Amino acid sequence: MDTPQILLLIGTTKGVFLLAADENRQGWNLTGPYCDGWSINHITANQSTGQLWAGGGSDWHGAGVWYSPDCGKTWTVTRLTRGTKDEWAEVDEAFAQSINWTSEPLPFTDQFSQIWSLCYAHGKLYAGTKPAGLLVSEDHGKTWRKLTALNNHPSADSWNPGGAGLILHTIVSHPVHRDWLWVGISAAGVFATEDGGQSWERRNRLSNAQVCEGHTHPAAPANGEVGHCVHNMVRADTGNEILYQQNHHGVWRSRNGGHSWDDITEGLPSTFGFPIHVHPHNPDVVWTIPLNGDEAGRFPLEASAAVWCSRDAGASWNAQRQGLPQKDCYFTVLRQAMCGDNQQPAGVYFGTNSGSVFATVNEGESWQEITRHLPTILSVDCLCT
Repeated sequence: MDTPQILLLIGTTKGVFLLAADENRQGWNLTGPYCDGWSINHITANQSTGQLWAGGGSDWHGAGVWYSPDCGKTWTVTRLTRGTKDEWAEVDEAFAQSINWTSEPLPFTDQFSQIWSLCYAHGKLYAGTKPAGLLVSEDHGKTWRKLTALNNHPSADSWNPGGAGLILHTIVSHPVHRDWLWVGISAAGVFATEDGGQSWERRNRLSNAQVCEGHTHPAAPANGEVGHCVHNMVRADTGNEILYQQNHHGVWRSRNGGHSWDDITEGLPSTFGFPIHVHPHNPDVVWTIPLNGDEAGRFPLEASAAVWCSRDAGASWNAQRQGLPQKDCYFTVLRQAMCGDNQQPAGVYFGTNSGSVFATVNEGESWQEITRHLPTILSVDCLCT
């Protein structure tokens, strides 16, 4: 397939896979793995040029960002931190030669172990790290600098790691305001900048905090804030400053860029889940995948898979099950493993930790499994050509 209309960018524990479809979103064709078997936490694209970036790493490799200038045909890596293989290579010349190792210093030595999230916006590439930090590149990922003001936020000494560690897993940009960014950190919550990262504001306040003194949240301090363990966050492209988040304890909507949040969990079968996705043309339509709970196994309730959709900004929810496994289903859908295209009707896609990708081309009326038996899927994103 020379010119796919839809290209799904799949990050896994064993590299990048690409899943391409024709103009009818049919005839899916899988290629990969790419990126030398690195664990890839997230992939993003320049929708105008087809450039791709894949971020990941491990204790063995260190952290790095892979780059493809040609829609995934070729890849090169910019390594950012050291891994165990560097320690071995320093003392074992034969091993160093076998992996083509060089002693050239890496820009961030051992400051972080993985890249967890990527965002390309207004000519800049942003990367979130583990432990939580934010990097920016202005030359398409060749060189990087750290936006230190985020880690100098007054709350930084109180940030606690979530189950995957202290990670900056979500970066959201604004289509018009070049210097506006929102980030999600587990477990510290939502932070926003309106000056390109020179200063940051913590935006976790519940919308009723001022009128409901002492109001608290199960996964946050007793001071009227949303749970600090945000799992994923998206912005509605057509909805001004409308944001949605799925966190450790509920689904939330902000009408004002995260300055305050409304609980829209009522109607869902559980408060726990990882991904969330908003319709590309309608800010009131949103999808999420509830799981049975933090310590209950983190799989679909009653082992029956369903994507839950709201068409009224979270006032009500409906389960979408057609084509999804309804018995003995124990997969997990991780925080970055759900995305959509910009077609009419909108397509929605998600990947599972059991290696399947499911798709709908009719906004959830029916689903189909479009590939299976991949490694654990960590992220799914979409390039529309």
